Amino acid sequence: MIENGTATLSVRSTCVGALGRHINGFAAFLLREGYASRTVQEKCYLVMELSRWVEHRRLPLMKLDDEQLTRFRISCHHRRRVQRGDMWTAHQLLQYLRDLGCIPPPQTKTDNSSLSHLTQDFERYLRSERGLCPSTIREYLHYIRLFLIDRFGGKAPRVRALRPCDIHDFIVAHLKVGSRSRAKAIVRALRSFLRFLHQRGTITIDLAAIVPGVADWRLSHLPPSLPPQQVKQLLASCDRSPLGRRNYAILLLIGRLGLRASEVVHMTLDDLDWDRGELVVRGKGQKVERLPLPTDIGEALVKYLRDARPACSTRRVFVRMRGPWTGLKGSEAIGAIVRTTLERAGLNPEVKGPHVLRHSLATNLLRRGATLTEISQILRHNNLTTTQIYAKVDIAALRAIALPWPRGAL
Repeated sequence: MIENGTATLSVRSTCVGALGRHINGFAAFLLREGYASRTVQEKCYLVMELSRWVEHRRLPLMKLDDEQLTRFRISCHHRRRVQRGDMWTAHQLLQYLRDLGCIPPPQTKTDNSSLSHLTQDFERYLRSERGLCPSTIREYLHYIRLFLIDRFGGKAPRVRALRPCDIHDFIVAHLKVGSRSRAKAIVRALRSFLRFLHQRGTITIDLAAIVPGVADWRLSHLPPSLPPQQVKQLLASCDRSPLGRRNYAILLLIGRLGLRASEVVHMTLDDLDWDRGELVVRGKGQKVERLPLPTDIGEALVKYLRDARPACSTRRVFVRMRGPWTGLKGSEAIGAIVRTTLERAGLNPEVKGPHVLRHSLATNLLRRGATLTEISQILRHNNLTTTQIYAKVDIAALRAIALPWPRGAL
């Protein structure tokens, strides 16, 4: 059993083997991570089963690794139905023992293939010379690996043999599946890779110049947005529970300051400058900017940090409200918060992602008289042309400059 926030397992006496002396410490670790007592108990029963398996095989604790856990999982399939999360628990235990120094760290397998060396060089180029963020680098590397495998199969990539038709065929094949944004990402990755090959002298022809573009008329549609009263309705639907306080602060940061979902996710406690009343924002392209912290957002953050945020080791501002207490995984978590809150508020816009609040901020500012230059500064756009899409939402101004419809003869 587990009592008073500390692990006092009555099952310890039945936990045979080398893992027996670690089970209570592992349970205490799980409790500190925010897992419920019942969940900790279930995880410890799995550790007991693993310990008996290790004892039966006479496996030294130092030999316990990921390969042995795979064998343990296979043996579990023969005896019982493997529960969801069993292997995650086993890997948690493995990492816990590694942190204690009881077992050695995993041996990294070195990939000496030509494909690996080429993509590693490209990764260094993207990071050091292009200064791209890690998520963009991962995206580029994914598509370049697909391209090289598609062109050369399992053989060493002979990039000197690349021809325009190879690039064209790959793009056309991938345009048939996925979204337009995915196709544009593939084109961007290919252009960057081909420029990299040309700059280092691997290829003599600048093939990046022949990569076709993907038709995408940015200004052909209106940016999806919510009117001010619906934004207020959305914020009002957040209750004052710990979860509601967290979500309210997140929605305010997006709806009032125009932060991107990724910027909210990666915000740390060190980014809150309470003395100056400022917020450090780590935006796209590794840009770091300081924004004023409005009173209502500051108050929402204080209520969340003081009364709702679990006590945990992570420096991330926004964390999971159920164990394990770690930072939100990514922009998808913010998207889920926005969709859930929209549903609770009874709102059903066509677009339900976090960016609809950013669009709403820009649209409402424009209708209240802000210029495109001011909106560009608030949204931290690199180029004013990115902000021009909002010019179409000012219907009153457009009516004033619209030419009369000809009523004469054809």
